[in-house]
Amino acid sequence: MFAELVHQKTCKKNVMVTDMNTGEVACSNCGAVLVERVSDSGPESIGMSGEDYQTNSRVGRKLSLKMIDMGLSTVIESQDRDATGKGLSGENKRMFYRLRMWDRNSRSANTVKSFQKAFTLLDGISAKLGLPESVTEQSAYIFRKIAAKKILAGRSTAGILCATVYIACRMSNTPRTLQDVADAGNIKKKNIQRIYRFLAKELEINPESYSPIEFVTRISKAVSISEKTERLAFKILDIAGKNNVSTSKNPMAMAAAAVYLASVKNRQKISQLKISRVSGISAVTIRDRAKEMIDVIGGEIDG
Repeated sequence: MFAELVHQKTCKKNVMVTDMNTGEVACSNCGAVLVERVSDSGPESIGMSGEDYQTNSRVGRKLSLKMIDMGLSTVIESQDRDATGKGLSGENKRMFYRLRMWDRNSRSANTVKSFQKAFTLLDGISAKLGLPESVTEQSAYIFRKIAAKKILAGRSTAGILCATVYIACRMSNTPRTLQDVADAGNIKKKNIQRIYRFLAKELEINPESYSPIEFVTRISKAVSISEKTERLAFKILDIAGKNNVSTSKNPMAMAAAAVYLASVKNRQKISQLKISRVSGISAVTIRDRAKEMIDVIGGEIDG
């Protein structure tokens, strides 16, 4: 600021230009340099392909919590040579030997091993469930919090991870049931339920329950009902929610019952057994939930 004030008094034209190569702001009239090494706050590239973007990037790749080192790993060359191919001096050889040893020991730490197993499994579960990147990252974040609390010892890493994935889905309102996560992780549903309750208490979180409406489209597409029937299923669940019929009920069971009632109302021949196979809810439960809705809101549906 002081340099600009002095320049305004000494140079009458005061027309500034910026040198993009050197990062200097100078006067086009007298050549006085007012600012050095200006930081470019503009975009890294405009209209470039992905390959060009990586080549011209001023930074490295983005951090990722689902990677063991968050994407900040360092690779130490095994050969004792510099960038030009010349051999290193004896002192540098000894220094890089110690660096390689420390790097190897850090990779074999117990925490790193648990992360390696967990995040490898996380990629597989995310792919099977079709989870968005944000949910996967949130799952990794929750798992790191659990590791920081030192409550992993003596517990199944796979079970802990499946429970964290379910918690992340609940917190991000991504409709995935416990059975979906159990099938993807090849873990018993009861084990995930037990670990989920334990983690919810330890982490002091209380995710909101899913809404049955979120599962209607999934069931409707699987059993191939019409759009009219699907809209009626949404209407049934909306009325049921206003009458507190859905309170403390399995959201998937309520969605399955609503789809069944809508198909019966519109005279589409969709059996309870087919809806049961798609939703993972027993036919008996579907009938019970359908009966409860009919008893409370039967007249509103007919209207």
